[in-house]
Amino acid sequence: MSGFTTRPEIRGSFGMVTSTHWIASAVGFGILEQGGNAFDAAVAAGLVLQVVEPHLNGPAGDLPVIFHDAGADQTQVLCAQGTAPAAATIEVFEKLGLELIPGSGLLPGVVPGAFDGWMQLLRDHGTMDLAQVMAPAITYARDGHPMLAGVSKVIEGIAPFLAEEWPTSAAVWTPGGQVPAPGALFKNPDLATTYQRLVDEAKGDTREGLIDAARELWRRGFVVDAIEDYLATAEVADVTGSRNRALLTRADIEGWQAHYEAPVEIDYHGYSICKTGPWGQGPVLLQALRILENFDLAAMDPIGADFVHLVIEAIKLAYADREAYYGDPDFTEIPLETLLSRDYARDRAALIDMAQASTDQRPGRIPGYEHWADAAIARAAREFKAGTGASVGEPTMAHLTERKGDTVHLDIIDRWGNMVSATPSGGWLQSAPVVPGLGFPLNTRAQMFWLEDGLPSSLAPGRRPRTTLTPSLVKKDGKPWLVMGTPGGDQQDQWQLIWFLRLVHHGLDIQEGIDAPLFHSQHFQGSFYPRKANPGTMMIEPAIGEDVIADLRSRGHTVTVSAPWSVGRLTAAIRDEDGLLRAGATPRLMQAYAVGR
Repeated sequence: MSGFTTRPEIRGSFGMVTSTHWIASAVGFGILEQGGNAFDAAVAAGLVLQVVEPHLNGPAGDLPVIFHDAGADQTQVLCAQGTAPAAATIEVFEKLGLELIPGSGLLPGVVPGAFDGWMQLLRDHGTMDLAQVMAPAITYARDGHPMLAGVSKVIEGIAPFLAEEWPTSAAVWTPGGQVPAPGALFKNPDLATTYQRLVDEAKGDTREGLIDAARELWRRGFVVDAIEDYLATAEVADVTGSRNRALLTRADIEGWQAHYEAPVEIDYHGYSICKTGPWGQGPVLLQALRILENFDLAAMDPIGADFVHLVIEAIKLAYADREAYYGDPDFTEIPLETLLSRDYARDRAALIDMAQASTDQRPGRIPGYEHWADAAIARAAREFKAGTGASVGEPTMAHLTERKGDTVHLDIIDRWGNMVSATPSGGWLQSAPVVPGLGFPLNTRAQMFWLEDGLPSSLAPGRRPRTTLTPSLVKKDGKPWLVMGTPGGDQQDQWQLIWFLRLVHHGLDIQEGIDAPLFHSQHFQGSFYPRKANPGTMMIEPAIGEDVIADLRSRGHTVTVSAPWSVGRLTAAIRDEDGLLRAGATPRLMQAYAVGR
């Protein structure tokens, strides 16, 4: 590596905030400057991301957070992933003649999770008042923020559909019937009013009481009232080409709240990597690391063909297991101990041929679970009957799907050693209609369930969809050291894996690793409608070099070369043992920034 970077690695000792939008990073750092901690900053920045990147996340979306509370010396996962409604059964979709849950509209709605999750994090680990952390989001929604070119383009692409089919969305995203111009101030007064009411109407004698009161207003007050009123009669067009009603009810929302759980953790070359459970795709990164332990990556060129080939082949194996075995462990016994064991990984590693790319779907065969592996292989080979309606489903970056966007991410470390990594998503403006008066749409995450009974990711009432959202926290010598993450759907753990390997084995600093050419596999079955697999296919940035690309093709990879600087949206922050803080953010899409001192 030449050591060239687009930006410096940010260094300091006071605090680091890095996120996928410069305004959110500035807001988060402003909270640190006011005396808040990493949790206060994360909530403020997270709420702002809902305002400035509404095509990528929203208040009714999902929220996984992995964090370390320095005072309690405890690392935890906050799961704010909404569950399937009580009425969401496989039989309901079968009666509609559907083979897949659509990626847009009201039918794939799950319980809104993000707002409740942010409030729980603030209540239990923050120090600031509700009004303080919500003020920036309210201000940007009320007074305006510069419209991202990407948001403008998304709205432009679906404006006719919104006007004809989702008028509540048209009123918010095309005010006066006009698509907001890139760079122009854009306001969402309904969202500002919703958030201001939560602050004004929350009553309590303590900081914690006020926060819980806001959660109650959301769950049992005016927010759920508006949702209930809308869903009582709403029947909207979606990707199936039909008009469908929601399965979500008031009772579903009232009966759910965010919760904490222990992270899943493995050791790797002296580092401990912490991820969410198998209700997310987080363990797939751990499985890939276990497989790669069996190879000498340090001896490989980090932008050479051997490195790329090996990592891609390890990813294929890990993701094949994701498709076969991952799901909500509250409903199904997931063989995670086996999947993360070194003996199992050694057998998986033996399947890798350094001279030839695999084009097969190869989940491992775990005794007692072979039927899940067989089902995953059969699904990957199947062509599902997709809808012909307006495709306004999940966004996971322009060059990866037909739609612009992905999700958002933030990493924060404060001077006390608190660390937060969060990947908010869901509630995208292009995926569901806006609830009248609230200024935001509902979630469509149920599209990640299968309509086939007996699988760990089968649709069932109250079950969490197996998401792609996957923040990370890494310990070094037993002490919290690194938080990292990226938007990008199925690519999230792939890009994090590549960056982490180059950091650990090749000594690239944060920004060098982020700026280095990235790649990913598209071999396995996609998580989002219409759930396609592309055997043997991978994508890579042209900066890797023509010789490497030719070498990969000679090994049997079907290589798609992306546009320059278009793969990945990584951010990361590190706290070294001596207290030095470091951070970086991707230059891709020219939105993400790290702020620190």
